[in-house]
Amino acid sequence: MKKIKILLASLVLAAFAFQGCEDMDDNAVPVNDFIWKGLNLYYLWQENVPNLADDRFANQEQLNNFLEGYSSPESLFESLLYRQYPDGTKADRFSVIFSDFHVLENVLQGVATSNGVDYQLVYADESKTTIFGYVRYILPGTDAATKNIKRGDIFYAVNGTQLTVSNYQELLGAGQYTLSLANYIDETVVPTGVTVDLVKAEYAENPVYNVSVIEEGSHKIGYLMYNGFYNTYDADLNNAFAQLSSAGVNDLVLDLRYNGGGSVRTASYLASMITGQFTGQLFAKQQWNSKLQAYYENKNPEALVNLFSDKLSNGTSINHLNLNRVYIIATDATASASELVINCLKPYINVTLIGETTVGKNVGSVTLYDSPTFSKKDVNGSHRYAMQPIVIRTVNKEGFGEYSNGIAPTIEHKEDIGNMGVIGNATEPLLAEAIAQITGTGGRSAGREKQAKDFESFKNTKNMRRFGTEMYIDEMPEGSLDLLKQLQ
Repeated sequence: MKKIKILLASLVLAAFAFQGCEDMDDNAVPVNDFIWKGLNLYYLWQENVPNLADDRFANQEQLNNFLEGYSSPESLFESLLYRQYPDGTKADRFSVIFSDFHVLENVLQGVATSNGVDYQLVYADESKTTIFGYVRYILPGTDAATKNIKRGDIFYAVNGTQLTVSNYQELLGAGQYTLSLANYIDETVVPTGVTVDLVKAEYAENPVYNVSVIEEGSHKIGYLMYNGFYNTYDADLNNAFAQLSSAGVNDLVLDLRYNGGGSVRTASYLASMITGQFTGQLFAKQQWNSKLQAYYENKNPEALVNLFSDKLSNGTSINHLNLNRVYIIATDATASASELVINCLKPYINVTLIGETTVGKNVGSVTLYDSPTFSKKDVNGSHRYAMQPIVIRTVNKEGFGEYSNGIAPTIEHKEDIGNMGVIGNATEPLLAEAIAQITGTGGRSAGREKQAKDFESFKNTKNMRRFGTEMYIDEMPEGSLDLLKQLQ
């Protein structure tokens, strides 16, 4: 056992060996030092980045000289990321750094500056220069909720200026602006002359957007639109399932079409609420970089798994439906923790995916602060930098997790800007498709009117935010802190 301990420690000792040298200043480049050491230990692709190699620097002085060559923490962080696989495909698309960890923490919990309009931007034509947007949903309690704007409305200009791929960030990023609305007529966006003035404010979005029960013959169908895996709303999610359970639903339509992801732990709770008969069994398994993987496998294998649970983190019992099938609505905006739920439920129950191919995010991150343990405790008070690097890849019970190109739908059905429908209404096209599959009456889309032109997606409200489509673990496993103590 002693030999194993020595071997495991040696895998990471080189990266920290110079920390104990009293004549070396590991705070000579404080933020940059934190960035390098955090990525050296935790980054999923650490061994693929030569400048993060454990033997890259012989001592702290050499590391300091390297770190001083970067003009900003952001430029160093970006230089240390593994962006492209040898075959040319993208590797790390998601690691981020924030100069203020308070902003990062808010983003993780769905707190953002918003006027209440959640929208999708699409290319107006093949030139891919001009764009327009349509409203996906309106957030309750916001400025937009008091204005004459609703799901399905189209806007083409901001403050009288046509939206383009080069000006959308500046125009839509303003604290207040005026949207110019339009109609969709004969495959053309036609201005109506109507405008809507909107003002932004800080807003915390409750991801439990719509909970309802639809009765179709002998079928009592639960419907849940869930828009983000924010762990501060786990109780609200659990209450939604209490409502569905008390109503006696025997089928569930889980609407994740606009869900960009979030907490891995909350994803395991959601899967547990849908089922309930798999408590204690493997939901997902985490894969870390090679040195941390070896450490966890030998010292703390429990840190590598997420299990189906019957309780929330605060001890509250989970409300569950005990279903053996679920119908999930997904689009090209469905990402990360949403995809985790889809992938990890498949080995256990029948999952019917309705909509479009998902984003394809099978990796997750964790928040690293500048402190002795990279946790928020004893954080360095000289700055507020924190980073959210990719640290894990996830797989399901069967070991499958390769869906970086997205998860294809069982039944393909894109949203139609000419017929968006009302969220939660049984006639809303994607929900109607799901109901038809449940009741066995065939696809309801078969008889619908001709669909509007298929416009290519550009950006949406969530993926325009930094860290808007992330999957993350809520805290670092205890084993990693023990490892740090051994090395210090």
